Amino acid sequence: MRRLTAVVAVLVFAVPNAVQAMTVAQFLAKAKALQAQGALALLSPDAELLKREVAAIRTAYTADLRAARAAGKPPHSCPPETGKPKLTPKQMLAELEKIPPAKRGMSMKAAVYAYMKRTYPCR
Repeated sequence: MRRLTAVVAVLVFAVPNAVQAMTVAQFLAKAKALQAQGALALLSPDAELLKREVAAIRTAYTADLRAARAAGKPPHSCPPETGKPKLTPKQMLAELEKIPPAKRGMSMKAAVYAYMKRTYPCR
């Protein structure tokens, strides 16, 4: 029983790291498969996986901006102070599709950060 508990604990703590390491290619493949399922996609575990991936990136991005400001360093990018930057799922997929296939091995985090830097440069 202790072994089972240890294995479950390892899996629970390993999942967030695996989620954050998703590549653009993996994300797009899962998103396209979900689109093909139509309304049934809402029942798919992959839908929740993609939501968690985006939420984890958003949390990391916000934390990185706050940390840079707190340290007196220039932030990575400068989104508007009021409200959250709006990026719909459709817009996000369109941005990801713009990435050449040869570069889709980059992490989702790197792709989102690059988008934010292009869209909200600090002046």
